[in-house]
Amino acid sequence: MPSPAAAPLGLAIALALSAPALAQTADTATNLDTVIVTGTRASNRTVLESTSPVDVLSAEDIRKAGVVNGELGSALQALLPSFNFPRQSNSGGADHVRAAQLRGLSPDQVLVLVNGKRRHTSALVNTDSKIGKGTTPVDFNAIPVSAIKRIEVLRDGAGAQYGSDAVAGVINVILDDDPDSGAIEASFGANHTDVKPIDQTVTDGQTSFFSAKAGSRIGDDGGFFKVGLELKNREGTNRAGFDQIPYFEDQTPDNLALAGKRNYVLGDGKSKDLNAWINTEVPFGETSEFYAFGTYNQRDTQGANYFRYPDGVANFKEVYPNGYRPISLGENRDAQAVAGARGQWGEWSYDASLDYGHNDFTYRLKHSLNASLGPSSPTRFKTGDYAFDQTVANLDLSRGFDAIGGSHTLGTGVEFRREQYRTHAGDPASYAAGPFTDRPTGSQAGGGLTPQDEADLSRNVASAYGSLSSQFGDHFSTDIAGRYEHYQDFGSQWTGKLAARYEFVPAFAVRAAISNNFHAPSLSQIGYEATSTGYDASGQLVQGRILSVNNPIAQALGAQQLKPEKSVNYSFGFTSRIGSSFDVSLDFFQIDIDDRIALSEDISGDALTGFVQDNFGVAGVQSASFFVNAADTRTRGAELVSNWRHALGQGTLLLTGTYSYAKTELKNLVGTPGELLALDPDYVLFGVEESNTLTEATPRTRAAIAASWTSDQWSLTSRLSRYGTATRVFDFGGGFTPTQTYSAEYQLDAEVEYRITPQWSIAIGGQNLTDQYPDESIPDISYFGNLPYDVLSPIGSNGAYYYGRVRFTF
Repeated sequence: MPSPAAAPLGLAIALALSAPALAQTADTATNLDTVIVTGTRASNRTVLESTSPVDVLSAEDIRKAGVVNGELGSALQALLPSFNFPRQSNSGGADHVRAAQLRGLSPDQVLVLVNGKRRHTSALVNTDSKIGKGTTPVDFNAIPVSAIKRIEVLRDGAGAQYGSDAVAGVINVILDDDPDSGAIEASFGANHTDVKPIDQTVTDGQTSFFSAKAGSRIGDDGGFFKVGLELKNREGTNRAGFDQIPYFEDQTPDNLALAGKRNYVLGDGKSKDLNAWINTEVPFGETSEFYAFGTYNQRDTQGANYFRYPDGVANFKEVYPNGYRPISLGENRDAQAVAGARGQWGEWSYDASLDYGHNDFTYRLKHSLNASLGPSSPTRFKTGDYAFDQTVANLDLSRGFDAIGGSHTLGTGVEFRREQYRTHAGDPASYAAGPFTDRPTGSQAGGGLTPQDEADLSRNVASAYGSLSSQFGDHFSTDIAGRYEHYQDFGSQWTGKLAARYEFVPAFAVRAAISNNFHAPSLSQIGYEATSTGYDASGQLVQGRILSVNNPIAQALGAQQLKPEKSVNYSFGFTSRIGSSFDVSLDFFQIDIDDRIALSEDISGDALTGFVQDNFGVAGVQSASFFVNAADTRTRGAELVSNWRHALGQGTLLLTGTYSYAKTELKNLVGTPGELLALDPDYVLFGVEESNTLTEATPRTRAAIAASWTSDQWSLTSRLSRYGTATRVFDFGGGFTPTQTYSAEYQLDAEVEYRITPQWSIAIGGQNLTDQYPDESIPDISYFGNLPYDVLSPIGSNGAYYYGRVRFTF
């Protein structure tokens, strides 16, 4: 099994020796003894006994890491060794729905479950972001943090066990099922930071968060229901620099008068969230129970966009005498509802369920303009509606038996999934081509979807699967799984997995796994189309189109039908536990993926414009892109996890931390088709900019060392995180490809919580207490001083955040 570079591995070993590292913290002593339900059919395996690496995060872990701002994604980034959740800005839809990564892979290559049932993705395609570009990710922040009992994270390919998309791993969110407890919690915080590009101390990002949950038993046979509500309000942040005025704008007196002002916004937009959830079980018969659960999220958000100058072609001074900066508005509604029954049929356990997930997103703009309509243009637009529906019907059977010198759990089942993706046109004024033909058409900062852009796609997916988890004596265990999956539009695929663990002595065991996995192109990647007018990477105002691979224009440019991604995962590692105080695990992995799906480079220039107009009668197309099977990739990495705990004073000291390394390399890069080269020999279908997105835009390394001390009244926690280097590459054309590698950054978080009574507690704390920022971008990347910080670093660009919290439990 190939291993990562020596330097990162050396750091991992140094971390293990200097301060034990782990991904699992604890409510009491440790989560290591929690019986896991993810990645195996066995009913009695714990974290260190699993054949593949699994992290378990408790409700207390999530509460302390994520409740300060109500974001589950932020909590997972703080706690998991290889989870990345960057903060986007000026990134289109990614300003509203943030994408997450596991093991440095794409956001759509991790499968998310809630109570073991498949979670749906967002409807909004991230086409202007860096991380997650071209994907429709699962919206982690639509899952209420107060609803969580624990989270199990399987860091290994699991397509044979759970179906497509489980390439990097599986994140299983398990909901609170305790009917005898409840809580009311409120927190308030804000950023208070020194912003060096403007030499000012700023207080912003004020965030208030409220949650309440309660439960009750139903009857005397174990039935219950649990419900909860969350409200969150976040004000925006801004880390933009002083405008130096782009050289390609008209250097008129009115434009130059804006020099030295903050005309842009770089940071988090305003947002308001409402989350609600329910989890219930009701016994029936002698051995069965009905269950149901659901989550609901409604979120209104704002996003940032580039400034339009007073005398630019995108403005009329009668409307905006001093120029304008469009603000995007997102109306996001997300829901999941699951109902089912489980119990015993003789020697078999059964679980039959129906799972429905829905996301719809309405995209609007304010402070915008359709310049082609002239001074009478509206300034507010609806640019499009997006919707995704997923329905899953599942029947799962399992039973235990003894044979061949061991105890076994056999599982089998069938599953049917239906997916539907729809987009609807925006306001006619958002895409209209008006009488001012010398001006750009469509609403600025995102032209509306046209009737020709609308998509309505659906497909059926059916699968059958089987698995066998075995324990041979006290030392040897295995997991074997196989799955047959049939896509209506892509045909059939077999996936399989073999994993094993052998314990040489109670203090040492080795484990290994091999699997093949499958990720079909999403319906949005197949059918999404959009027309927009905005600024390209070099700051030039262009009218562009994202074309589906079925569009005749895209096919004339060389687009091919998308193929599914196929991967092979290998892992090898060891676990060790010495007494009740110390444990460690180290796992190496390699993930080979063929036919990675990505957006092409933006193809632009006079040759493209003329070709589209001459052959298709569509004028003014200055840029075009479409989805491609871009490359084969190989990702190699390592993850270190360990724990050390000891009694100290009147409490317990727990040292915690994480380390991960993941490096992705490109192989067999797709060539530029002859159709494009015939237009211009300098055209590149998939070049340095989009290659950078897949390989170096995400930090390769992540380490964290933490300590917590808990007594009957006090809880003290701290965490020092290190995020590794990341590299940004732009391609401005003509061979000009400015590149910058941003150095590693450290983030210090700490919290003190005091229990006034057994029911009441108060806490104060801070994140990024040393007020660290990423490196400032070089002039070629900072867009004339306006955007001094890039969005690549997980540390973000908001600076220090301080908060207080009060909690009442009952």
